[in-house]
Amino acid sequence: MTLNTKPSQRAVLALLPLLLAGCATTGHFVSDWGEITLAPGDTGLCHSNPCRVFFKMPPGEGTYGLRGDAFPIGEYAAGQTAMIGSFFESSVIEVDGTDLPKTYLTVPEASGDAR
Repeated sequence: MTLNTKPSQRAVLALLPLLLAGCATTGHFVSDWGEITLAPGDTGLCHSNPCRVFFKMPPGEGTYGLRGDAFPIGEYAAGQTAMIGSFFESSVIEVDGTDLPKTYLTVPEASGDAR
């Protein structure tokens, strides 16, 4: 199959996935091994399983609740960076009671013997 397009059109087509990915999240992409620090709207890739996760809580007073895919993670002080646990699987993290964007964490499958 041959694309009959001008070089400028091919450049736009090549950049389209990157532009669309930018619309999917409003934060930063963070990648590390062993532990990772995320904030609302971030997308994180941890290269270890388990992965220790720190979360930068939004500013304010009191505490905010964090929720994972289907479970409460806990309550943490506003404006602080909290250690929210070691994650063994990917998760979407939300700050309860706010309109802050979701945080996406990807953790690789555990390696080992599958019996």
